[in-house]
Amino acid sequence: MHLVDRFGRAITDLRISITDRCNYKCVYCRSGNEGAIYGDLPFPEYLRIVRLFASAGIKKVRVTGGEPLLRKGVIEFVRELSRLRTLDDQSLDIAVTTNGHLLEEMARPLKNAGLRRVTVSMDAVDPEGFARITRVPTGFAHVLAGIRAARRADLDPVKINCVLMRGFNDDQIVPFGKFAREEGVVVRFIEFMPLEEGRVWSPDIVVPLDEILQRMASYRRLVEVPHESSETARRYRFEDGVGEIGIIAPVSHPFCGHCSRVRVTSDGKIRTCLFSVWDHDLRGLMRRGASDGELMEFIRNAVSRKEERHHIGEPSFVSPSRTMVHIGG
Repeated sequence: MHLVDRFGRAITDLRISITDRCNYKCVYCRSGNEGAIYGDLPFPEYLRIVRLFASAGIKKVRVTGGEPLLRKGVIEFVRELSRLRTLDDQSLDIAVTTNGHLLEEMARPLKNAGLRRVTVSMDAVDPEGFARITRVPTGFAHVLAGIRAARRADLDPVKINCVLMRGFNDDQIVPFGKFAREEGVVVRFIEFMPLEEGRVWSPDIVVPLDEILQRMASYRRLVEVPHESSETARRYRFEDGVGEIGIIAPVSHPFCGHCSRVRVTSDGKIRTCLFSVWDHDLRGLMRRGASDGELMEFIRNAVSRKEERHHIGEPSFVSPSRTMVHIGG
């Protein structure tokens, strides 16, 4: 029986964090004062969790962190994931979100293990701006090499996620448009959300979808192309057909009504929304010796409590109980 929440949304996408650690300290994500807070599970427990979700209709699995490529054994983990089957006896669609620092050497082994796609978080396309955001002085060259290695390994489409913040890196809109065309990658701009450790979010910092389109038009006009209703990004191509841009706009154009995702944190907690104020302790149940049937009942109950929508910018908004780095993208 497929996972469906109380609002009739089919849950087909699982994002699972395999570590709380990260080798970057991006200013919009981390204050720099906190490192890893939550522990990791052994890979067999993550595999058990994914197997159970797959048996209930999950088709896509995204491996996240922290920085997932820091976790020793991640390539073999992807290989084990690739052996799992969906309800209709297909292979899972396996992807990874990474900062790209370690990707150059790992792209081909990950592809050979069964990885289909990779998304790289990258918030500037010049070394100086990149170092200012990540607080890693030599990171840009590593990430660019990783992106190119992913393309050579046919981890297509390679997607680049850029979180835009007004007055900080919104001057990167047009440079990223050029980067998408020159490097053959899909660049996706993300509206800044209140998920950072420093809790400095305000509506004024957000660069909304309509403004991104307007500012990109000073370089080349974008034309919207069809996308699946459950996709987080609105998709656009440049008018000459070269290069794709996506815009993920949860603040100005929420897509909660079509959400198909749930998350599992590195320490085994189910989170049904990025902005959940509670989580569901799957790990604790596993450690107490729960059967697969008991775990599946727990998963279905958690999904049934999935929030209808977020409340960003509303007076009733309550900050989520974890920040992004400790949830897993």
